[in-house]
Amino acid sequence: MYYLFPLLVNLLAFSSSYTPSLTAASTTPDLPKMHLAQKLNCNNPQTQVEINQCSNLSYQNADKKLNAAYQKLVPKLDRTRKQKLIAAQQAWIKFRDASCEFERSEYEGGTIAPSIYLGCLENLTKERTQQLQEYLKSDY
Repeated sequence: MYYLFPLLVNLLAFSSSYTPSLTAASTTPDLPKMHLAQKLNCNNPQTQVEINQCSNLSYQNADKKLNAAYQKLVPKLDRTRKQKLIAAQQAWIKFRDASCEFERSEYEGGTIAPSIYLGCLENLTKERTQQLQEYLKSDY
């Protein structure tokens, strides 16, 4: 009986260490935090876990670029257009997340599902960033 107690304590500690993160003012959906034990080589990932981690890093980079373009555009707009952009961006985030959830659903339960989801997020985010950058080129 006493030999089960340390095992139970370790199991509870491990299971409570996984907590999804939520970024308040970002376009990042609720993704689990990933902790790297060693330096990750995204030029040559060796396991599905590494592929998923690299996909997450790649998406996070695309999301930073999107947010930078958005932050540059907002101050250039008058109040009415700013409100319309905010509404459009909120709708786009919902669309992006739902669309990528659908894409991931084909692989539900598989180890590749996270990288499919993150790859979708990255691609749609890059497309939206290009749109915002085109708006920036226009005269406001």
